[in-house]
Amino acid sequence: MIQTVIFDMDGVIVDTEPVHHFAYSQHFKQLNIEITPEMYASFTGNSTKNIFERLKAHFNLKEEVQTLVETKRNLFNDAFDHKEDLYLLDGVEDLIRELHSNGMQLVLASSSAKVTINRIFNRFGLHQYFSHIVSGEDFPKSKPHPAIFEHAAFLSQTPKEDCIVIEDSTNGILAAKAAGIYCIGYDSVNSKLQDYSKADQIITNFRELSFDKIRNIN
Repeated sequence: MIQTVIFDMDGVIVDTEPVHHFAYSQHFKQLNIEITPEMYASFTGNSTKNIFERLKAHFNLKEEVQTLVETKRNLFNDAFDHKEDLYLLDGVEDLIRELHSNGMQLVLASSSAKVTINRIFNRFGLHQYFSHIVSGEDFPKSKPHPAIFEHAAFLSQTPKEDCIVIEDSTNGILAAKAAGIYCIGYDSVNSKLQDYSKADQIITNFRELSFDKIRNIN
């Protein structure tokens, strides 16, 4: 019986992708580099640090990775603070509240930095629902490496077979499966060029899920 639900954040709880895209686009212009849509899509689920490690090697950038990360983060924070039309994805808050009120443990496992996670959690009052928050910045390798989900399951003190992951990206789904955890792929209208074929189950709306449906997945 499922006891713990591990949520990704970007694209699952809140669609910050337009804000990230704006910040990256601004930064790429500053760096005078051109990123194809295919390359940008491959970033989904990766930490900012890992993305800039790739870009530094690919474009032979002179800036240090940490400097690149901080510049992009500042651009994101500025855009985030000024974006009024930012909402939780349709149906996800109701699901989070229902799961929490029925005693389901919720853990966040996001590739975003802790400062970004806290910014979003504070804005939408989400801290009360989650027992643990795991950030991708704490791991040397990003999704599809399974480390972030393995650690999330460890913190939950729940056997992996009693956990599920909800993910919207190819990299996240591969990471969940590599960790040996059942994965629900969220194929939303915001998802771009992502592959859901390895997910155990695919949804297009959070109203397809409920406490009873999730609890009895196994």
